[in-house]
Amino acid sequence: MTDADTSPFVVSFDWLAARLTEPGVKIVDASWYLPAQNRDAAEEFAAARIPGAVFFDQDRIVDPGSSLPHTLPSPEDFAKAAGELGLSQNDTIIVYDGPGMFTAPRVWWMLRSHGAANAYVLDGGFDAWKADGRPVQTGAPEAPEPAAFKPSFNADAVAGFSDMGAIVEDQSSQIADARGPGRFTGSELEPRAGMRSGHMPGAVNVPFGLLSDSGKLKPMSELRTVLEASGLDLNKPVVTTCGSGVTAAVITLALHSIGHRDNRLYDGSWSEWGGRDDTPVATGDR
Repeated sequence: MTDADTSPFVVSFDWLAARLTEPGVKIVDASWYLPAQNRDAAEEFAAARIPGAVFFDQDRIVDPGSSLPHTLPSPEDFAKAAGELGLSQNDTIIVYDGPGMFTAPRVWWMLRSHGAANAYVLDGGFDAWKADGRPVQTGAPEAPEPAAFKPSFNADAVAGFSDMGAIVEDQSSQIADARGPGRFTGSELEPRAGMRSGHMPGAVNVPFGLLSDSGKLKPMSELRTVLEASGLDLNKPVVTTCGSGVTAAVITLALHSIGHRDNRLYDGSWSEWGGRDDTPVATGDR
């Protein structure tokens, strides 16, 4: 699908445009926005989308029993939601978001973690797709034809709270935090009210925006440089984290792209760690 310096987990506009009506190719809009971005993902999808796309609601397809945002649903709940969107684990699934390399990697990671081995991220995002004059479908979206999604969950893809407590204690994995520098150092307030600022002791800051250019994932040689410059040793295990487990997946995508497989995503992320009063928090640069 790609040239030697392009991630094997992304597809180009040309690649997708040539396969819009191909059987077994499914397209998923995984857009989600922070309040400060002043965009409504569901509303935008209802108005315009890549032809045939379905909308993956990252606020709805979650663990209903969790008080945290965006927590991973059970394999059974995920499979039910994916099937209702017309997705099967054997489909070639292309995931996109508005700006590119923002929230789509989270759904790519969710799909892959549940056994959809042919899930990819659209390089560039829907905003650029539209600006490039690519096909756009408007009007009310059609209801997807339900499918059977048979999950094969990889529990090793996920880190939980107890895992992170041990990692902070024994430094058995590196922690890569995708939030911006201000939130990482504690110089900026967290967007969620009442939450402490700072980072998990020992974490390194890898702001997710450093891993892409204009919504496209950087070439693999550049990804490696950015990750190593952040302080990561790419020969050792990594856990990715962020505010609520969404943009952490951009780092996860970058790691997988360069062949790093010994990594997990901390699903609770800072919403969990920073929202408690019994967890150690560091501030300032690492």
